[in-house]
Amino acid sequence: MIKEAKNIPVQEAPTPAQRVRSDWKALLEKFSYTAIVSNVPYLAFVALLCVLYISSNKRAVETQRALNKLNDTLKELRWEYMDAKSQMMRAQMETEVIKNSDKLGLKPMLMPAFNIEKQQPAQPQAN
Repeated sequence: MIKEAKNIPVQEAPTPAQRVRSDWKALLEKFSYTAIVSNVPYLAFVALLCVLYISSNKRAVETQRALNKLNDTLKELRWEYMDAKSQMMRAQMETEVIKNSDKLGLKPMLMPAFNIEKQQPAQPQAN
């Protein structure tokens, strides 16, 4: 019985280096030709998702650029509006009106304005 035990090979625990090699071999087997062919639908789906992601990202960037350009235009128009509004407020001031009307030969009134009232003709009384 002892002789039989000597002929049986004893399997030792693999060393860490052997474990790493066997892990790499298993990983390479997963990427074999048959594994790739059997996963073609999945790979095509992943490729389609990548294309959709890239195109949507590009569209989002273009939209953001357009929004930035419109915001810049809006700021510029707002400044033009504020400038025109301040010029109009300045032109409505009494001193500016007097200056501008002086060029036309008009002068401000020295007397205050008064109302002209129209008198109603006397109504004949009915007896």
